[in-house]
Amino acid sequence: MKSYRNGEIRDFEQEMPVLGDKEVILGLDGGTTSTVCVCMPFLNDDSDLLPDPLPVLARAISGCSNHNSVGETAARETLEEVMADALAKSGYNKSSVRAVCLAVSGVNHPTDQQRIVNWLREIFPANVRLYVQNDAVAALASGTLGKLHGCVLIAGTGAIAYGFTDDGREARAAGAGPTLGDWGSGYGIAAQALTAVIRAYDGRGPNTNLTSIILQNLGLSTPDELIGWTYADPSWARIAALVPLVVACAEAGDDVADKILLDSVEELALSVKAVVQRLGLCGKDGKDPFPLVMVGGVLEANKKWDISKEVISCISKDYPGAYPIRPKVEPAVGAALLARNFLLKEIRREL
Repeated sequence: MKSYRNGEIRDFEQEMPVLGDKEVILGLDGGTTSTVCVCMPFLNDDSDLLPDPLPVLARAISGCSNHNSVGETAARETLEEVMADALAKSGYNKSSVRAVCLAVSGVNHPTDQQRIVNWLREIFPANVRLYVQNDAVAALASGTLGKLHGCVLIAGTGAIAYGFTDDGREARAAGAGPTLGDWGSGYGIAAQALTAVIRAYDGRGPNTNLTSIILQNLGLSTPDELIGWTYADPSWARIAALVPLVVACAEAGDDVADKILLDSVEELALSVKAVVQRLGLCGKDGKDPFPLVMVGGVLEANKKWDISKEVISCISKDYPGAYPIRPKVEPAVGAALLARNFLLKEIRREL
């Protein structure tokens, strides 16, 4: 099968010398900003003890693969490109692939999953097991090393809370995109900051240092120019890139920026609490321990205004058993571990 991207012919079927008879798995993490694919050996010893460090044979990165953001054609091209690159770097080809797990934002319904499985099936033969999940599932697995239990909070360009129980029940909150209000996300924080600048300029809101710092950073002279800048390219990641400016203003004592971050903390905490309550992760008394995996640029520690710390504090008031985990591996590795675990379960059922 040949795919076309920017006029270049990419031959996914190209045979190349293989470095051995090792079987491999592919894990993909497709967010609204980039798509990462890792190639790992298939560890089929059925043991919960994983090697440390985990053996990553190759890693490739490409653009956005969220079909809701870039469209179906561009999303498919990105997936093909990043998988081909990872296999080429690893020295293996698709005949060595045993399983693929694609965890991508925008997968919100079984029809989304089936559509993407159909894309992958055009690339891989029938013996390759294919799994499609929301990108939050891989983020959880990156903190629990492939075990689907607990809750994950992602706050990057977008935001979502996703949880699993040991018996397979799952629940999510937020993650519906900026139009439907991911207000704890990077996009949400930055969009509120831009709105605050316009409101202050109009006289509808209080003055804020966000005006000067944002205009200076963007090379603009007046808030009027923000309108043209925003709608010239309203991509989610471009807007979300302004979050460090909001944090800097809050750290400098700006009340407007401070309130934006406080509101975002509340929104993120509410998303986690909703998932925990629906799944009963906290037990009947609300105090049972459960892992809370924290992922995303918004949750990275800041010098003074630490969003992650404030979110954990807000959650712990209601659910003291929540113990935060900062993943030591990236979500794409979590997706690869999910592919391994899903495949091992199928193999055991077939025995």
